[in-house]
Amino acid sequence: MSELVNYLVQHDENFRRARLPALYSDFRSQRTLNPDGFVANVAAWKRGLSSAVLAGYAPSKSTSRNHLILDLDGDAFLRSLETKQFGRPLALGTVLQDALANGEMMPLQQFLKAKESIYYRWWGSLPWAVVSWGLRQVGICGPGDNLPKGQFVVLHNLEVVSKAFSEATANRTSPFERTFSKAHFQRTFADGLLEKQRLSETDFEVLVKFLSWDKHVLATDGHTIKIRSSGEDTAITEEDSAIASLKELMEDLTRQTEVLSRRIDELNITAQDAVRRKNRIAALAALKSKKLAETNLSRRHATLSQLEDVASKIEQAADNVQLVKVMQSSTTALRSLNAQVGGADKVDEVLDNLREQMGEVDEVGNIIAEAGPAATVDEEEVDDEFEAMLAEERKKEEEAERIKREAQQEKEAEETRRRLAELEKLGPLPVPGAEEKGKEKGDRPITPVTATANVLEGLTMGNDNKEQSEKVAQTAE
Repeated sequence: MSELVNYLVQHDENFRRARLPALYSDFRSQRTLNPDGFVANVAAWKRGLSSAVLAGYAPSKSTSRNHLILDLDGDAFLRSLETKQFGRPLALGTVLQDALANGEMMPLQQFLKAKESIYYRWWGSLPWAVVSWGLRQVGICGPGDNLPKGQFVVLHNLEVVSKAFSEATANRTSPFERTFSKAHFQRTFADGLLEKQRLSETDFEVLVKFLSWDKHVLATDGHTIKIRSSGEDTAITEEDSAIASLKELMEDLTRQTEVLSRRIDELNITAQDAVRRKNRIAALAALKSKKLAETNLSRRHATLSQLEDVASKIEQAADNVQLVKVMQSSTTALRSLNAQVGGADKVDEVLDNLREQMGEVDEVGNIIAEAGPAATVDEEEVDDEFEAMLAEERKKEEEAERIKREAQQEKEAEETRRRLAELEKLGPLPVPGAEEKGKEKGDRPITPVTATANVLEGLTMGNDNKEQSEKVAQTAE
């Protein structure tokens, strides 16, 4: 398979091998017998060819392949689609005629000479396919089935490249960044709009026409190209032409400095080689040429530095122009707003009227209040109700404190009973000083329980319960 067919098979699912017999057959009869199949085959061919042209796989008579133009001059295009198994596509003429009739392709010269947008249709909104079918039915005209000849602009590819151009230039805001000579414009964008592809000169001619005439993105006079900003005039001014010439000259000087730098390096290597070979004449000649190249390089750098300074001043002046325009528009807006306000005297008058009307509202309110029943409040009743609420609140607090205190006392008593029960289990123990104590109490034997009981006799209910409980615990121990 040829390079073009191989690309279609590998990159377009509509050209998988199972579909190739149908696509290469003469499916023109399906236009009436199987309309859906006919439309599917035509659409597959149009998408596949558009993709192949954009990728640079379509043959071209020029040295560089086009990406926006399908070249149908001669027999090269059909040969590029020929295969050993299926031969040449038999209905390809029908496909291309349909693309021309529907405005998906346009003859190159017609596109370049058009005075109206390519999106304009003389027949209005009526689809061209319907019109052409009706004309064919009455025998007037209509697209035939022969393969057209010539070069044709593929509009889908043009839209793709146009979108890529808009994205690539979105950040170019200053007039200096947006203005180019024709040659500089092509060198700047030739390699960046399609991945791993370079647009040809014819591609650029078509693209500039499309962007300036149909998309209104560019302004050009044939020599200078300017990327338009919103609301900017389409005419190319003398300032634009001067900026374009300056940028092209700076680019030329930059290339010259690069060439001279490489030339100096080469002459230096040549001189060193001549010295090693003891060739004095060749060494001196190389050194002399090197000195001349270094002098030229120095001059180029000096000129380039001056031009860069001029470019900087131009950019600064352009920024100043934009700033002044913004200030002028802001002044106009403020003047209009102040005119609507009416000045300081009118504002004072409005405020005086406002105060007067507010005073009238207050006056009317006072009169209504005096005429109606007076709403009086008994201060003594309010004080009595407040005191009652305070008394009730204090009562609640005292009750809560009493409950808390009783719970604490009950807890301490329970702890004491628990300790007494533990002491009962231990039995009688000798207690120091128990004999004297026993004589005073009727000679009762002193046990831990009786000792604790003696202490409990002195217990009283009050805030010192905790101290007494601790005393009982010490005695029990």
